Amino acid sequence: MGDERLDLPQGTLDLLMLKALGAGPLHGWAIAERLHQVSKATLQVAQGSLYPALHRLERQGWIEAEWGASDNNRRAKYYRLTRAGRRRLADETASWDRLAKAVRLVLALD
Repeated sequence: MGDERLDLPQGTLDLLMLKALGAGPLHGWAIAERLHQVSKATLQVAQGSLYPALHRLERQGWIEAEWGASDNNRRAKYYRLTRAGRRRLADETASWDRLAKAVRLVLALD
């Protein structure tokens, strides 16, 4: 399954990015790498999707950014959740859990 690419449903990338930032600030590439690792290489976020999503989340007030130095001492923009972002993450996680439960129920039909 690790080699299969999945297309994410609309809005899912935002939720996954908020979740990745839940543990603490990360720069853009590190967010994508974290999602790739945690999903056992199933999810791969392209830069063409990653940075527009980060900017969208920032405009919504769910994340904020500041410049810092990366592990290899390069200048990088680090993103972190805001209080509103934590609330959004909790709300979206609850909605996703309800949806997943409903889908599992339907799929269990004979």
